[in-house]
Amino acid sequence: MITQRRRLLGTLALLPFVSLVHAANAPLVEVWKSPTCGCCKDWIAHLQANGFPTKVNETGNTAMRSRLGLDVKYGSCHTALVGGYALEGHVPAREIQRLLKERPTAIGLAVPGMPVGSPGMDGPDYGGQKDPYDVLLLRKDGTAVTYQTYR
Repeated sequence: MITQRRRLLGTLALLPFVSLVHAANAPLVEVWKSPTCGCCKDWIAHLQANGFPTKVNETGNTAMRSRLGLDVKYGSCHTALVGGYALEGHVPAREIQRLLKERPTAIGLAVPGMPVGSPGMDGPDYGGQKDPYDVLLLRKDGTAVTYQTYR
């Protein structure tokens, strides 16, 4: 009984370090956004809470969106780059992790617009409201397919 308890306590003591190891292995997410956008800050906090280190450029995102080859129809309030993939809008960390694991041939992921309930658009100001939205996989030929649906 004491041996099991010690083993359990030892395992629990190591749990904080597991997230540090995960964070150390997560690639940097570089973000371009407006310096005044609060939902962008909340999305960045969502990424950090999920182990992604971030670098933020407060220069707006229009030029970077264009440079990464993202069509304006997929636009949102921030653009990011991670592991060679572009991210546009409020893409959940879970889908970024999946993208980096699967490594599809694509430009990246987008959540067009600013759907309420998506990461960064889910704070107390929204009163628990959740709009349905899709995470799109943006292909290099300019087309997009649904990568994940949130309802």
